[in-house]
Amino acid sequence: MKAAAIQQHGGVEAIEILDLPEPAPRAGEVVLAVRAAALNHLDVWVRQGGRVDIPMPHVLGSDAAGTVAAVGKGVESVAVGDEVVLSPGMSCGACPHCRRGEDSVCANFQIIGLHTQGTFAEKVAVPAANALPKPPGLPFEEAAALPIAYVTAWRMLLTRARLQPGERLLVHGVGGGVGTAGLQLGRLVGAEVIVTSSSDAKLAKARDLGAAHTINYRTADVAAAVRERTDGQGVDVILDSVGAATWQTNFAAIRRGGRIVHCGVTTGAEATVSIQDLYWNQVTVMGSTYGSRDDLHALLRALAATGTRPALDSTFPLAQARAAARRMEDAEQFGKIVLQVGS
Repeated sequence: MKAAAIQQHGGVEAIEILDLPEPAPRAGEVVLAVRAAALNHLDVWVRQGGRVDIPMPHVLGSDAAGTVAAVGKGVESVAVGDEVVLSPGMSCGACPHCRRGEDSVCANFQIIGLHTQGTFAEKVAVPAANALPKPPGLPFEEAAALPIAYVTAWRMLLTRARLQPGERLLVHGVGGGVGTAGLQLGRLVGAEVIVTSSSDAKLAKARDLGAAHTINYRTADVAAAVRERTDGQGVDVILDSVGAATWQTNFAAIRRGGRIVHCGVTTGAEATVSIQDLYWNQVTVMGSTYGSRDDLHALLRALAATGTRPALDSTFPLAQARAAARRMEDAEQFGKIVLQVGS
C-alpha cells in the first residue's frame, strides 16, 4: 500500500511516499480503507522528533475517515463496508476516568499516529472502538477534518470552559485548525466571537464565518482592542493554542471571573503570571488536550443538528503530502488541509 511516512526525523523533506505492507486486524481491531486524512500540527511534532522512540518507517497522520475493509476477532460494533470516522484517542477503558467518559485524561491515553502507525496511508489498523459511524451525507474529506482540531476545540469550549450563549469569546490565531474550529463552535453555541490573526485576508474569511470582531495582532494592541469592543469589560472566555506569546494579553483581555483555556504552546511553554491578578480578578485558567470519544459523539450530533460544516482550506492527493505539509507549516491555510487517499 502507499503511505506518506518518514524514515528519519526532520523537516518537510523527510516525508516520503513509500510502499508498505498492508496491516492485518488483530483481535478487537478493524482495518480502515482510508478515503481522506487531515493534517494537524501534531504531525509536525512527531516528524521533527517529538517522539524519538517510534519505529521507522513511521506513517504520519491521526485524522481519517473511510470504510471498514476488514474486522478482527470479536468485533461486532462495525462491519465490513461501514463508513466511519476515526476517533484518534486510545485509552484503557477501565479506569475511573474512562468509566466517566473522560478517556482523554486516562493515564494510558495514546493517540493514533503518535503512539502507533498513522492514517496517511491507504489502510490503517485501529481499535474497533475508535471507528465511529460517519454521519450520512457528510463527505469523507469533511469527516476527516473533525477529530483532532474540532474535538479539541469542543472540549476546550464546551466540556472545559462551558461556554454559554451570549458570552463573549476571544480566539487567538484564527485560520489554523483549532482556531477556526473555535470560531465555528463559538458561533454554534451562540457566543459573540472575537478573533485575532496577522493576516487581513484570514480575518476577512473569519468575518464570513460569523466573527463579530477581528483584530490584526501585528498592527493593534489585542487587549486594548478587546476592551474597546466589550465596553471595557473584557471577554468571558479565551481559547488559546498559542502559549507564551499571548499569556499576558489574556490576563489583560479577560473579564473579572472569566475563563482562559489552553491547549498548546506553539510560541513557548513558559510564562510568568501575577498571582495577585489571578486571584483578585477570580480568573480561572485551565488546560485541555484532545477530547474523548464522548466529545466526538457530541460534536457529530451538534453538527448534524445545526448543519454546521467544518472549514476546509484545501485538498491534496496522498502523493503530494509533502506539499500539503509545507502549506500548513507556512501558515498559509484557513481551515483544515486534507489528503485524498482512496476512492
